[in-house]
Amino acid sequence: MYEKLICAPFNAVYFAVFALFLALFLIGVFVLRKKPERTRAVVLSVAMLITLVGFFVYKLFLSRDADFSRITAEAGTGEFNWWGELPLQLCNINMILIPIAALSGKRILQCFCFFMGPLGAGLALALPGIGFEHYSILLPRMIGYYGTHWMVVFGSLALGALGLYKPKYKDYLLTLASAFGISFLIFLVNSLLRVTKLNLYANYFFTHEPEGNPILELFHSWLPFPFLCLIPCALILTPYVFLVVSIVRVATRGAKEAEEKAD
Repeated sequence: MYEKLICAPFNAVYFAVFALFLALFLIGVFVLRKKPERTRAVVLSVAMLITLVGFFVYKLFLSRDADFSRITAEAGTGEFNWWGELPLQLCNINMILIPIAALSGKRILQCFCFFMGPLGAGLALALPGIGFEHYSILLPRMIGYYGTHWMVVFGSLALGALGLYKPKYKDYLLTLASAFGISFLIFLVNSLLRVTKLNLYANYFFTHEPEGNPILELFHSWLPFPFLCLIPCALILTPYVFLVVSIVRVATRGAKEAEEKAD
């Protein structure tokens, strides 16, 4: 059974999984579009909290996955360590922050989730970690990996699609502040985990080492210091935020014109 439905970035199974989550996203937006704002926020929050529970179930399976342990051991990345598998990476911390952003209406959190969620999870989907590509999508670890990451992508976008957050160009500074502010907090967490020896290799948000990422390797060569090596990431974040806001503005304008013609 596990020899079929091999999933790898941009193959047929990969796009089928993407299509499934896209369909669920569109159906959800259609059903909720005329509901009260509070209802939309609660439904999105519940969906992300269920995803968070699923994340830990997936990690439980991963901790007992002998094949995964063998793969990581051969790759030299060490054994499974719960202190290294918490939802604190850029791609999955949004499972915690999206409900807070949706229910509280805090714009600085909405900025972080809307812009950084799809960016972090999208990179993880395009460049899967060791043991998460060229395996059957039916494996528990594959279901968990792709399921949680696609949920983060569409959960982040849902903040905008459900009208809970309307991105603006001036949000760039808030996005930058939230990104580096949260990164610094995660840097402190990494440092604590290392000092206490709970996880000597704690590296959430890549605050200490680039771990082979070519872009981060370059930035690390410019500023080879923990946390400071992330500062050049603003070179990517700046055009990314302005591009996303431009796309949203064009899409919103087009939707309004279509509604006016329909009326």
